[in-house]
Amino acid sequence: MTQRNIFNTGGADLKQIVVPLLAWYRANQRILPWRENTDAYRVWVSEIMLQQTRVDTVIPYYNRFLERLPNIKSLAEVPEEELLKLWEGLGYYSRVRNMQKAARMIMDTFGGNFPQEYGDILSLPGIGPYTAGAISSIAFGRPVPAVDGNVMRVLSRITESGADIADPAVKKQMTAALAAIYPAGSCGDFTQSLMELGAIVCLPNGAPLCGRCPLNGICRACQSGRQMDYPVQAPKPERRREPKTVLLLCCGDFVALRRRPEGGLLGGLWEFPCLDGKMTANQLSACLAELGVCTRSIEKAGIQRHIFTHVEWQMHAYRVVCTEQASPFRWVTRTALEEQVALPTAFRKLCRYLPA
Repeated sequence: MTQRNIFNTGGADLKQIVVPLLAWYRANQRILPWRENTDAYRVWVSEIMLQQTRVDTVIPYYNRFLERLPNIKSLAEVPEEELLKLWEGLGYYSRVRNMQKAARMIMDTFGGNFPQEYGDILSLPGIGPYTAGAISSIAFGRPVPAVDGNVMRVLSRITESGADIADPAVKKQMTAALAAIYPAGSCGDFTQSLMELGAIVCLPNGAPLCGRCPLNGICRACQSGRQMDYPVQAPKPERRREPKTVLLLCCGDFVALRRRPEGGLLGGLWEFPCLDGKMTANQLSACLAELGVCTRSIEKAGIQRHIFTHVEWQMHAYRVVCTEQASPFRWVTRTALEEQVALPTAFRKLCRYLPA
């Protein structure tokens, strides 16, 4: 079946999913903290946290974040260092920085009230069509779809679509097809039912649990036994590998940090001094001398791997005992490192190599 037959039918092929899907969701939905209160601020926080992150991981972060920052005003005013510390471990720090920019925009432009119109929501920093759709439908009951990978997988299997879900045009067509069938008065539940089905039944890795699916009598891929053939997606480019040399500079109970350049990977965040490439001992000694670091000893500490979306770091860590605190760096105590400094996970995992 062609893409046009599936997605240009005015919703006729998909309309039959609404009733069984809503009934299933209302009987089987997981109890999650952001479903207990669908205030726009809380929906927004949850949706941003859930990007690229598992539900079980998000829950404690969400609860801690809302306890400290219960509203837009508090998010707009919190110092960045504290904000990043609340986010530490979730990664993709640009997400929370954009949240603060958006909170300040809401305070300045919308009088501190979360905007209700889809276009206004979409205008906020860090909010794209998916998040704007989720907030619009869940918080404000608007018939605006939120289409992500989970939802595209569900639709691809239901319709047995061979369209490449990596193609932005396909996502737009799926969004339009869903918009045509949104049920009045149940928009939020319908958005969440699609999300839920994709998360716990129509699984991304491994065989879908078709025996538990309320749409198994409708799903064309299930009927043909070709569930695992969908969705179709062009292969992603191979993740590149980059060697790094990381310096654990220690002086008494103090450890050296420096700020990464703005822009790029982990831009503007704190790091243990990190150098491109795998350096030899002689290269490292020369580099430390150029930085004005007086050393007592240098020893290999260990190797750690960290995977980002498109790149993998092979981090070769050296433990360096310094005779004094060199000026190019910020020196912090181990206690401050644990309790106050937001250190990206790539570097946090190297703390195990610091002196006891």
